[in-house]
Amino acid sequence: MAASAHPVDSDSDMDLAALGAWLDDELPADARAAVQARLVVEEHAAQRVAAWRAQKAALQALCRAGDEAAEPACLVLRRRDPWWRRAGLAAAWAVAGAGFAVAAGALMPQWFPDGPWGAAGTAGVANLANSGQAPAALARDAEGFARRADVAYAVYSPEVRHPVEVGAADEAHLVAWLSKRLGKPLAIPPLGEYGYALVGGRLLPGAAGPAAQFMYQNPAGARLTLYVSASGRDRDAVHLLSDGSRRTFYWSTKGMGYALSGPASEARLRSIAYEVCGALGGSPAQW
Repeated sequence: MAASAHPVDSDSDMDLAALGAWLDDELPADARAAVQARLVVEEHAAQRVAAWRAQKAALQALCRAGDEAAEPACLVLRRRDPWWRRAGLAAAWAVAGAGFAVAAGALMPQWFPDGPWGAAGTAGVANLANSGQAPAALARDAEGFARRADVAYAVYSPEVRHPVEVGAADEAHLVAWLSKRLGKPLAIPPLGEYGYALVGGRLLPGAAGPAAQFMYQNPAGARLTLYVSASGRDRDAVHLLSDGSRRTFYWSTKGMGYALSGPASEARLRSIAYEVCGALGGSPAQW
């Protein structure tokens, strides 16, 4: 397969099939080398492959997360609609979602007068904590937080060209930007003593607001990510979530949730997590 003499700017079956076969490692050596050469110079093709790789990693992570359930995970494939139809549907859903959010925000205090959305505020949370269901509910919320961090790691850690939005060279701007978006002063703990250097970070959606992801990498190319979002919890002990070869240690300190994800051995990642926890204001009591 000869390298293309012009950028890939179409969705032809030949282009899509070649890129898909390259991503799935289904090409012979010479054809694979030719596609690799194209990806270096053809921005459109490289962006397409990066998007496919991210989708593939996310689907794999989500399907593995459902292995504990009784029902098997499955995928539903459907016809690709024209872009203008997809854009129209997305705009319609965005308008409907915004209307629902406004209505729900107005009605939540009436539906749950003693809950965390009601006028009682923190008193509502205290009432929930005093109920028998509070520990289980809080544990589910914490595990959901950890799974979002795990999926974010699975999606972005394989990225070659765009692993972060803001690189480590602009660390001061990165910290200021994400601190403003999350509404809390953030800090990036150094991990040089463990052999990891900061790559950069990005803004992500959390369960009920923005989240931040900071990425580190060692000389061998292994990556760790620190996922941060508001938790509303003063302090939670460090817990472990495992998914295949990936591990995530997660905890809360001073109203912020943190999750450190990576492929490192459990003992080593735990040591790094304890170091990060302490650097971010945690205490040995959480360990």
